[in-house]
Amino acid sequence: MKPLWTPSPSRIADATLTGFTRYLSERYGTLFSGYQDLHRFSVERSADFWQALWDFHEVIGHYDPHRILTQAQSMETAQWFDGAELNFAENLLQGPNDQVAIVEYSEGGRSQRLTFAELRAEVARVAQGLKQAQVGPGDRVAGFLPNCSEAVIAMLATASLGAIWSSCSPDFGQQGVLDRFGQINPKVLFATNGYNYGGKTLTTSDRIAAIADQLDSLVALVILEYLPATEPPAVSRRLPCRWQDFGSPAPLTFTPMPFNCPLYILYSSGTTGVPKCILHGAGGTLLQHIKELALHTDVRAGDKIFYYSTCGWMMWNWLVSALALQATILLYDGSPFHPDKNQLFDLAQSEQLTHFGAGAKYYAACEKAGLAPANTHKLEALRSILSTGSPLSPESFAYIYRAIKQDVCLASISGGTDIVSCFVLGNPTLPVWPGEIQCAGLGMDVQIYDEAGNHLTQGKGELVCCSPFPSRPIGFWNDDQGEKFHQAYFARYPNTWAHGDYAEFVSHPHQVPPGIIIHGRSDAVLNPGGVRIGTAEIYRQVEKIDEVLESVVIGQAW
Repeated sequence: MKPLWTPSPSRIADATLTGFTRYLSERYGTLFSGYQDLHRFSVERSADFWQALWDFHEVIGHYDPHRILTQAQSMETAQWFDGAELNFAENLLQGPNDQVAIVEYSEGGRSQRLTFAELRAEVARVAQGLKQAQVGPGDRVAGFLPNCSEAVIAMLATASLGAIWSSCSPDFGQQGVLDRFGQINPKVLFATNGYNYGGKTLTTSDRIAAIADQLDSLVALVILEYLPATEPPAVSRRLPCRWQDFGSPAPLTFTPMPFNCPLYILYSSGTTGVPKCILHGAGGTLLQHIKELALHTDVRAGDKIFYYSTCGWMMWNWLVSALALQATILLYDGSPFHPDKNQLFDLAQSEQLTHFGAGAKYYAACEKAGLAPANTHKLEALRSILSTGSPLSPESFAYIYRAIKQDVCLASISGGTDIVSCFVLGNPTLPVWPGEIQCAGLGMDVQIYDEAGNHLTQGKGELVCCSPFPSRPIGFWNDDQGEKFHQAYFARYPNTWAHGDYAEFVSHPHQVPPGIIIHGRSDAVLNPGGVRIGTAEIYRQVEKIDEVLESVVIGQAW
């Protein structure tokens, strides 16, 4: 078997990862023979690695070089950059005045472009409105919004004040929203009057009214007229304010916050009761996203990056962090196959995207639909294609190189809401092999364990992380003693993060590091006759059948 793609010498030389490796060598007097050496350094000398990353990318803030990692012996209590201060929004809003920061499209025909200067002005205005609503550090602000510029603006305004942002997409039902926002008591709710999907126009006013009436904590309700203006929702306890009337022009200021201050609340899937509210810190999220976007995805200033997502998925948070690298982010809201199946590739061509991302199921659907953008679109600018959400099958790997673009780094990535980032992901300096994720992330001590907690170098087992990392969640909301948090990640193996993925390392002759295959969630692994089978292995076979558009694997005890 041969790799599907191998980076050229010039591609390797130009990669930000190569420049950072050289910077580390000069800073610490350490020579790295390859990525495996670099990864080992990032794990064994993790404090040096993360400090160097902060300095290399000139993060705005300050830290004590003697307190990079404290309580390192415990993954649950380890503290990163104790005493450091920064502001998340400030680090995302440093782009040149005239550079485009956000490009937005929607299925309904909405489109706009915002330069960094315009984005800063809007963030300042909305932040002023939040101040008038008495929002400050630690308060919660919620968004029930489409994937649009206003969602990014509201999040950045919230973060500029040191407050906490949480969002759901408008396709969530009333109870689904209340199961989430009802736990965190937001002071302000930003909500849309509707959205478009699959050729349909869907209004949300009735849901907004019911949701707002049950959130006793609300001080302000801000309505985004995403659809043509409609009657404001009939909320019994407060008069809604329109988006354009919220706040007023003001200087943009940033509240310095501790490195580990809360930034985001994301939610578990809620398959066993109400969703868990996962609290993520500002500094850890920022550093981890900079590392993943700059080093592993090779996003640079002036690049254009897109990920098909909603505000209810962590990939939205990940995409927005590309602003910290002074890249342009493209937002799209609506069906990826409306008005026709080439919708997203049309955007990739017209906007000259450098990075294109979507869920694995999207690429499988493109193949079933017979799309061949390599023959119908000009994608010269595209350097990287990303995939996540579920394992990308070897067949989809082959399809992407055959039908979309040959000279591209295909980065299958895997991590999740739990860490708002990745454990394993792409690498612009390594080959791409069918069905494999290229490497473990820098600073992430990823291992595979068997059920007894023994290290596996071959065979399938549990994906774990054995050393502290900055994007470990602060904890769960309303879990003061940390019992639920411990049970979720640390109860299975002592002092080790058990992520819940069923995975294996795969080695190739003359290549290090090994690749990684994710076989599905370990809690979804089937166990007929004592043989563990990952659901991804079954999906791969079933979805080879042309007539099958969707499938679900379910284990039954017969």
